[in-house]
Amino acid sequence: MEKIGLIADVHANLNALEAVLEDMSEVDKIICAGDLVGFGPRPEEVVDLLKSEKATAVLGDLDHAVVSEEFDLLDELSAEVAGWTREELGGKNMNFLSKLPRKAEVKSGDHEIFVVHGTPQDPLEDCLYPGSSNRTLVNVTRFVNSDAVVLGHTHVPMEKMIQGKLIVNPGSVGQPRDRNPEASYAILRSGEEVEADIRRVSYDIEETEQRIRDSGLPKKFGTRLHFGW
Repeated sequence: MEKIGLIADVHANLNALEAVLEDMSEVDKIICAGDLVGFGPRPEEVVDLLKSEKATAVLGDLDHAVVSEEFDLLDELSAEVAGWTREELGGKNMNFLSKLPRKAEVKSGDHEIFVVHGTPQDPLEDCLYPGSSNRTLVNVTRFVNSDAVVLGHTHVPMEKMIQGKLIVNPGSVGQPRDRNPEASYAILRSGEEVEADIRRVSYDIEETEQRIRDSGLPKKFGTRLHFGW
């Protein structure tokens, strides 16, 4: 049986990422469903760490905004952070983000895992929330010939089995929005079947908030970490 760590929406929160990696312990591989950067104060270190972990990652909407400098779809504060992140990232890590695919397929034993930030139809902007109807989940994933679909973007964890296909959103490592401030991730086990469970871990929110303030980033992105919204 293969054990895979699933993460998403790290958003340059190194403290949260380090806590998650320590908590998930030994895994065979790590998959990141996008948004490595944006909102948080340590983009360079987060990208470096995920590269060192050899994580398979896809492009998120904030990643795309940072590397493309296309801020039109962002609100004013998010655009401000994206611009700041562009200035903070070194050339190697900017190049790394620019080459991330919008979709990925990962082989695990006899199973295929499809990875995207938003949805298979709209990799960057679309969302699937836990309250989505079964019909919506079927329609959005029906053309994906994989045993599991890993998503991000909503910052809200989800794990559902629809017509024999596992749909997993591990929630957000760096900025949860489900009223739980603990960093969120998932463990996927690939044996005869694929199954996953969502896990939470606490981290030093105060230090992250202080780094946000010290960096001159909008205070909102530090304050909200305490409340998981």
